Amino acid sequence: NLKVSAYAAAAVCMVAVPMLMASVEWDDHDRSKKTLARDLAINYLESCAPNAIVISFGDNDTYPLWYAQEVEGVRPDVRVINSSLLGTDWYINQLRYKLNESAPIDPIWTKEQIEGPTRDIIYYAPRPGVNPDQYMDLAYMMKNYAGSDDQANMERARDGSFLNVFPTKKVFIPVDREKVLKNGTVNADDEILPAMTFEIPKNALFKNDAAILNIIAANNWERPIYFTSVYGELGFGDYLRQDGMTYRLVPVANSDVNHERVADVMLSKFKFGNAGTPGVYFDEENRRHLNGIRLAYAQAAGSLADAGKLENARKLLNKYDQSVAEENLPYAMVSRNQQHNTISLQFLYAAYKANDTALIKKVSTQLQKDMEQQQAYYQSLPDRMREPLAYEEERNDGLLRALFSLEQQFKQMNAQPNVETQGNIQTAPVPDSN
Repeated sequence: NLKVSAYAAAAVCMVAVPMLMASVEWDDHDRSKKTLARDLAINYLESCAPNAIVISFGDNDTYPLWYAQEVEGVRPDVRVINSSLLGTDWYINQLRYKLNESAPIDPIWTKEQIEGPTRDIIYYAPRPGVNPDQYMDLAYMMKNYAGSDDQANMERARDGSFLNVFPTKKVFIPVDREKVLKNGTVNADDEILPAMTFEIPKNALFKNDAAILNIIAANNWERPIYFTSVYGELGFGDYLRQDGMTYRLVPVANSDVNHERVADVMLSKFKFGNAGTPGVYFDEENRRHLNGIRLAYAQAAGSLADAGKLENARKLLNKYDQSVAEENLPYAMVSRNQQHNTISLQFLYAAYKANDTALIKKVSTQLQKDMEQQQAYYQSLPDRMREPLAYEEERNDGLLRALFSLEQQFKQMNAQPNVETQGNIQTAPVPDSN
């Protein structure tokens, strides 16, 4: 019976095809070992001191942080703040309540002062009696000018309405030396400033910008404040210090890495999303985040080596090297704007500073091979195809020159008797990773 045979054949196909796909391709689509999003969030949270405030940027940072806290119970004492959502009144007002084990945050402005479109934008406008070249207490400015409803402290717009303003871009946050030492904001050997001074580089502050300044001013060094990236948009970038994957606001200028914290945190608490397990697939976005971890280790290790702490520097570099399998993320590969090789070159720079000869050979060999292959490829192209890739070729050539420069400096240092390598390789032309 042809009809029965057709039905039978269709049934067999409906069963056999999915079974074949599952048996052959299941492993190709298995993502059960991919834990990078969660692990990166754990790294951010574990980088923070107890009862901290951490300000994140964008959904890709924030959702994993919320998941790690709410589902897996990681560091519920840390208050996660999404900078984008700070542009809304309801989100700012949520900060006023306790969340999990995180204490409330009490901004300077009241609920009514941020309701709806109120203070969506605050404009820079000099006011009578205020010298814009003198520094003003940030808390005072946020309360008595940006937060004032007194028309004498506001600017009249063309339509006759009154605008909230800040009368000077130069502000300061006073520092209680005993407090910041006692609560661990700074280390005992830090050069603590009597006030943290900075200049706001904007002519207008949106509500989320003003909210960040509001939170910092109201905090008055009570709780640790961190950022998930180096944040210089509001002028205080020189006061951010790396504590692992996060950057803490401290009353110490140009202190790039907290040596007392990074070695412990990055050696014992960091996770790598199973990047050390062979066969786990990492797409371009995953590789970007793994490179962010690589850069954090390079920066921390390089700073430790500069301070003469070579053993800790080598431990950090080897921790990363042993935690990320080369087949999952090699040290050298083609990437957009050469970011991958740029970060790996910075990792190599740290290895040179730490005098880790095995790691130097491993990373430099891979980088040189890849860069020379790229160079040969670009040179083989006809002009019409080569011209659109001019920037990539230029970046690659610059990285290759930097690689040879590092190697030459290292050889010169080793050729000099009784000269320590650490601290002498200071001006290697390593391009910016941005």
